[in-house]
Amino acid sequence: MQSSTKQALIVRGGWDGHSPVATTDLAAAALTDHGYAVVVSDTLDAYLDADALAATDLIVQCWTMGEITGDQVAGLRAAVAAGTGLAGWHGGIADAFRATPEYLQLVGGQFVAHPGGIVDHSIEVAPERADHPIVAGFTSVALTTEQYWVLSDARNDVLATTTLAPSPGGEWTEPFVSPAVWTRTWGAGRVFVCTAGHQLGDLETPEIAGIVERGMLWASR
Repeated sequence: MQSSTKQALIVRGGWDGHSPVATTDLAAAALTDHGYAVVVSDTLDAYLDADALAATDLIVQCWTMGEITGDQVAGLRAAVAAGTGLAGWHGGIADAFRATPEYLQLVGGQFVAHPGGIVDHSIEVAPERADHPIVAGFTSVALTTEQYWVLSDARNDVLATTTLAPSPGGEWTEPFVSPAVWTRTWGAGRVFVCTAGHQLGDLETPEIAGIVERGMLWASR
């Protein structure tokens, strides 16, 4: 008999600069509070176990950069298409596996720059999506951290954006808007991405913590 307890898989690794252990420990605690049974994997081979993924309601990935094999990404894509949710933040999902188009297509966005490094900026909830359960009650979040410039596609449901300002003598002369929080569907599965989260303190900011927690729950099967 299948357990009624929700099952979550955290897959963490890659570049240590994004604190994959400490940040996913926060996520694990939040999911446990919601009654999930949480399993942690430090290897991408977790994506090769089709039976385990079929029994998993949510994958939380924090794996900045790195490489993923064809079989691993195929396993991940198939699991999400069959209904397993995928969620993550910052480089752990939006700057993972840069050389693998099949992964980028699944996630729907890819980091390309964070101009200025650590900068003051804000994330603004899109007014037309203000009633979405992930961002309801939030309007603007002020942060001092990396501000992601991402390439994305039109299938994303963009819930919040950030505006990158031009710098004196820089290559672009007008401010432009980049997605900061989005969702998308992949087959029967849901995907959630938040580009904030460079440092542990970002994910401890109440608004970001709330958005990430809600995003994980929304993405879950």
